Amino acid sequence: MSFSIGIVGLPNVGKSTLFKALTKKQVNIANYPFCTIDPNVGVVKVPDERLEKLAKMSCSARIAPTAIEFVDIAGLVRGANKGEGLGNQFLANIREVDAIAQVVRVFEDKEIIHVDKDLNPKRDIETINIELIIKDMKSLEKRIAKISGEAKAGKKDKVQEMENLNAIRAILDKGQLIYGKDLSDGAKEIVREMQFLTAKPMLFVFNKKIEAADDEKQLEKLLSDLGIKAAFAAIDIKMESDLSELADEEKISYKKDLEINEDGIDKLIKSSYELLELITYLTTGKDETRAWTVQKGARAPQAAAAIHTDFEKKFIRAEVINWEKLLETGSWSKAAELGMLRTEGKEYIVQDGDVIEFKI
Repeated sequence: MSFSIGIVGLPNVGKSTLFKALTKKQVNIANYPFCTIDPNVGVVKVPDERLEKLAKMSCSARIAPTAIEFVDIAGLVRGANKGEGLGNQFLANIREVDAIAQVVRVFEDKEIIHVDKDLNPKRDIETINIELIIKDMKSLEKRIAKISGEAKAGKKDKVQEMENLNAIRAILDKGQLIYGKDLSDGAKEIVREMQFLTAKPMLFVFNKKIEAADDEKQLEKLLSDLGIKAAFAAIDIKMESDLSELADEEKISYKKDLEINEDGIDKLIKSSYELLELITYLTTGKDETRAWTVQKGARAPQAAAAIHTDFEKKFIRAEVINWEKLLETGSWSKAAELGMLRTEGKEYIVQDGDVIEFKI
């Protein structure tokens, strides 16, 4: 199961530097068969401390983390919806990803020229979002024109569709993103079908160093003033890229000198994973301890399909235990002996951190 995050932004905001820092955490592609990776795509492991602990308990021969794809998308300029710059490529690539990480420059540097000459994060966000909105509006207007005749003639399903299209248009007319807005079930279905760019989950990555707690409040207010409800992260991308070049011992020492307690890139990867409403369940044994990605709310047979598609049809039951409880008992066999394994059926909703053995 592959999920991808598109890194977007204006030129010279730190997109490619972020991609470079991310791909230093790239996983071994051999663990993901039948996966063709273009030069601008990095398959990045999702940090998960549970894996090493379970692998140590099980004496596993190898560890296989779950992963997420990051796509370094061409820089956007004003007029992209008309094909300016690499606009057509930019917008086409966004349509292919599951979510968007919008990089916003909040750092001053006279040596790195801003495409609009001066620093203005609010304007930069508006530039990106307006291009996405205009592209969506063009797609929407085509759909409206296609069904308007039948709607005017009173065809019931087309009248309802027109109402839903107009509800979506009302959001775009206000210069707002579809993502995060309350929509009827019918409108949601149209959004899914038409793959609107502004409906994709969005994470804002502010390229700056947080110097005070108030900085985060200012960034939150910036998004609020733009009518945007979305997750955000503040990262010193250049520093994170420099750190990614160091050996582990050097990195620890450097972070200690700078009084840095958190890995900004790890935080971003986890935030991206959460943005897509993904969870992880685990399997562990002598051969391997592995993390598996499923959508939040997935039932046991759907989760089994992450291992092999046939497992969903052949599913009988699942033996489940929370990873911490398993570590407390010391082994799978001991947990079974103590009656700590739960037997779950087809309706069980998998929880993040479940360790599961499927019976098929």
